[in-house]
Amino acid sequence: MRPFLKIVVWFGVFLVVAGISGYLTLKVIIRSEDTVVVPELVGKDVVYALDILTDLGLNTKVNGFEYRADIPKNHIAYQEPGPGTEVKKHRDVRVTISKGPKTLVMPNLVGMDIRQAYIIMEENDLSQGVLSRTFSELDAIDEVISQVPRPGIIVTRGEAIDLLVSLGRRPETYKMPYLHGLALEDAILILERSHLGLGQIRSLQRDDLPKDIVVDQDPPSGYQVASGTLVNLTVNRAEKGPILDQGLRLFHHRVCEGFLKKPIRIRVNAFGMLYDLYDFFARPGERIWFVVPQDPETTVFIYQEGRLVLSHSLSSRPVTEFFPALEIARD
Repeated sequence: MRPFLKIVVWFGVFLVVAGISGYLTLKVIIRSEDTVVVPELVGKDVVYALDILTDLGLNTKVNGFEYRADIPKNHIAYQEPGPGTEVKKHRDVRVTISKGPKTLVMPNLVGMDIRQAYIIMEENDLSQGVLSRTFSELDAIDEVISQVPRPGIIVTRGEAIDLLVSLGRRPETYKMPYLHGLALEDAILILERSHLGLGQIRSLQRDDLPKDIVVDQDPPSGYQVASGTLVNLTVNRAEKGPILDQGLRLFHHRVCEGFLKKPIRIRVNAFGMLYDLYDFFARPGERIWFVVPQDPETTVFIYQEGRLVLSHSLSSRPVTEFFPALEIARD
């Protein structure tokens, strides 16, 4: 009986030892699989740090940014936990990213396009200051002429930079012609010859003046105006008739004969707005149909090859063969 008891005791001891060994071994294996060692990140590039933490199964959390003269811009300035610390996978590693030194040498922006200059300022944490513009015979439009602070001096990041930007060459100016008393068509021709544009056409009713003549203009005559300036005209119109208050009017225009397509532009002035109804190339002899608002203040202008060839106001009673009085009444 005694030998049998001895065997049982030794077998029990073996089971206990085997159980403890297995437990310890399993614990070591599991621990080695669940934990990783945090690497040294300070001074490393942000992209490199992100890649290595991702490979280790760790999450990257950015705590913020700070200026550091000893660490380049976009490099890790601080990390938590520190290097060598054992942490479980999927834990957060918090980092602070360097913005570089607080001061820098002011870059040279002169001669750059304003958009490129703004990009360089943003890359160097410089803010936009006062933007001034002036005409320049030597610098292209939107090109930086000068800057404050000047290039090469030491500035602080976040400092505002003032820029002087070119508007290009000063446009040619013309003396505003006198248009009072002219027929609308003659006034428009003078504007075109003077390199000026037609703005809004307003209506006025005065019985003491001839109909369809210019009675006011803006800008006034004698003023110096730049090329392309829009000129607003006020025209003496006939009194509104009851038939002309509603509906649409249908017009047609026939392009003159020839061999090549001709550029046709149809402009309409209605309700205080001047807009292009058509602007395209038409075949010789082609008949163009279009409708305009039926209102006495509506005026139609037809340009062919850049020249005003026809104009018509709905307040005018006479109708030429190019403007047949075909009306489409509203329901």
